[in-house]
Amino acid sequence: QVQLVESGGGLVQTGGSLRLSCAASGRTFSGHAMGWFRQAPGQEREFVAAINWSGVYTYYADSVKGRFTISRDNTKNTVYLQMKNLKPEDTAVYYCVAYLGTSWDQVGSWGQGTQVTVSS
Repeated sequence: QVQLVESGGGLVQTGGSLRLSCAASGRTFSGHAMGWFRQAPGQEREFVAAINWSGVYTYYADSVKGRFTISRDNTKNTVYLQMKNLKPEDTAVYYCVAYLGTSWDQVGSWGQGTQVTVSS
């Protein structure tokens, strides 16, 4: 099982940017698709973005398309989420996930989450 540790969350003003990082343990990092989910207070956890094992293919929720970019560095066992033009509705705990396979089929592991707060 892949272990995940997120970092990079914080408080930012509307229109600002943040970059989240997720460090993964294990030598099989490149064998897993990776992704990000988020959960706002009182709401269900929702999908944000995913990237396949090689980084060639990505997929985004409509709510973040054009503002967020997911990427990965397999030499560093790290996946990133660059967030730009942040809005108050982006406020949530962001979770890094590792999928079981090379594409975004079934989530296998979750990180502990990092808080992102966007002030208006």
